[in-house]
Amino acid sequence: MAAESVPKQPGGGASGGLSGYFKLEERGTTVGTEIRAGITTFMVMAYIIFLNPSILGAGFKDADPAFTATALAAGTALVAGLMTILMGVIANYPLALAAGLGINAIVAFTLVGAEKLTPAGAMGVIVLEGLAVTVFVLVGLREAIMNAVPLALKRAIGVGIGLFILFIGLVNGGFIGSNPTGQGTPVFLAFPTTAAQGVFLIGLALTIALWILRIRAALIISIVVTTAIALIFGVQKLPTTFSVAPSFSTLGHFDLGNVFVHLGVIAALLTVFAIMLTDFFDTIGTVTGVAAEAGLSRPDGSVPGVGRVLLVDSLAAVAGGVAGTSSNTTYIESAAGVAEGGRTGLTSIVTGILFLLAVFLSPLAGLVPAVATAPALVLVGYLMFTLVRDIPVADPDEGLPALLTMILMPLTYDITVGIGAGFISWVLIKVIRGRFSAIHPLMWLVSAAFVVYFTESWLLPLLPKV
Repeated sequence: MAAESVPKQPGGGASGGLSGYFKLEERGTTVGTEIRAGITTFMVMAYIIFLNPSILGAGFKDADPAFTATALAAGTALVAGLMTILMGVIANYPLALAAGLGINAIVAFTLVGAEKLTPAGAMGVIVLEGLAVTVFVLVGLREAIMNAVPLALKRAIGVGIGLFILFIGLVNGGFIGSNPTGQGTPVFLAFPTTAAQGVFLIGLALTIALWILRIRAALIISIVVTTAIALIFGVQKLPTTFSVAPSFSTLGHFDLGNVFVHLGVIAALLTVFAIMLTDFFDTIGTVTGVAAEAGLSRPDGSVPGVGRVLLVDSLAAVAGGVAGTSSNTTYIESAAGVAEGGRTGLTSIVTGILFLLAVFLSPLAGLVPAVATAPALVLVGYLMFTLVRDIPVADPDEGLPALLTMILMPLTYDITVGIGAGFISWVLIKVIRGRFSAIHPLMWLVSAAFVVYFTESWLLPLLPKV
């Protein structure tokens, strides 16, 4: 991509109004395109409004009456809406935020389930790690680490996220399943024997056809049509009501001291560090991959004005903890809006407004089943996968770390694991080669942090509770 195509940040410019602020002409987009993109992003993310309460509720098990399913759903939509709008206004990138999958499971089943923290105490951990990441952003460390990552690894992160998105789509569509017997392959092809699987295959064929034919709003059309098919065949049921009085009892329900009292200072700090590392690098990977897919990154893979993106994302982690809905982070599903043509923060604002409306119309948001959005995720995954053409895979110094980065994200269902494996292996290969001067000091630091991250389960039992 030519250097002159790198986007500018909001403000300035000859044209005024909406177009001038968001630089619509400079990025080759229109208001209509941004609206379509924002709707698409929301439709592929709306599941989190119901999935987050389900995950947290399963771990909390009614341990605290403030964390009801209704309150968690309303809080999830509220924080996602506000922080996504803030991302659009401040950073001017088509990125959406919501409660992070993976981190919410850690909150529910590790912090509360295994470590026996209170739900409020677990949210206090999220607030602490969010504040720590925010400090790193303000001092420039997070952006510096992002810029220190070698170009091949940056591209591999984008490809890995694409494969992750594609894998999520296949799983959500019921096409790939886990092996419940524990024998044979860990995952297997779930031959279409159910109506839901059939709907997914129809939707996938439709999505591919619309995209190949270059039909405008292909992803939205495919989601809407596939949803209609799901309703016809009984895969999705119409909600009995389209309005519900929201509850916000989780807001402000967090406890900063519970983790220190329960685990001791050292173990508590290591726990906060491990979750912070997940939050820290999930976002870096997502932003790198989505910006590259949108054509908004520089030739060296860096993202202009990324400090603003990272600041909003860090504040979203704090906001999620304060609201009692777990850390909010930038979503890889933002790539769906990018695939629909979204290039500016206006896409995010549209998505955010829809999330705010979903606070009051949550059954309507839940009308779109996972099998209807899964085909769009498969296509988006393919589009991000095309970045692999720019990775020197024949060079083992770059190719082996890139491979580990790309393949471990979908196989472990964890962006951070892929990034950590790529970082450690890249540094290790450079050490074996004796090319110490090629290793940026921050790559040493981050790789060491990942070693701690991967060995946390070994370290925690050895630490005294002080």
